[in-house]
Amino acid sequence: MSAIINVGMAEIKITVSPHRLVSTGLGSCIGLCLYDPVSKVGGMAHIVLPALTGFAGLDQGGKYAVTAIPLLVENMLKFGANRYRITAKMAGGAEMFIFQGEEPILKIGERNAETVKEILDDAGIPLLAAEVGGNFGRTILFDTETGELLVKTVNYGERII
Repeated sequence: MSAIINVGMAEIKITVSPHRLVSTGLGSCIGLCLYDPVSKVGGMAHIVLPALTGFAGLDQGGKYAVTAIPLLVENMLKFGANRYRITAKMAGGAEMFIFQGEEPILKIGERNAETVKEILDDAGIPLLAAEVGGNFGRTILFDTETGELLVKTVNYGERII
């Protein structure tokens, strides 16, 4: 019987098929899913910010892209994944507080998405699909049996990537 495992803000969770991983309320945060299609090991990180900002001792594992991605890979290897088969999908990275006629100031969502892409590229992990940007939140459900990522939005429907 499959379980649905919740991944909260700044958390990293790993599981194997047939279990699924879910993260709700992704705004500027990134829901990053890594997957080994042979061992069917999947992992998800709910990344809040791109990098540490002077608070190195306060990292919560999945909070920062720069620490979450290596930790996610490391934990997947412990579950039997092969580093060279791991692929990625991600969603989120929205700009939630854009006011009409104004340019976003911090661009946290955009910076999160770009940092994740750079780290994945540096690690040699292919990014197969991304549903990022906009100004709306997302909920994601990652299926470790198929590797499909269901992205749900309130006003923009659902799609599988």
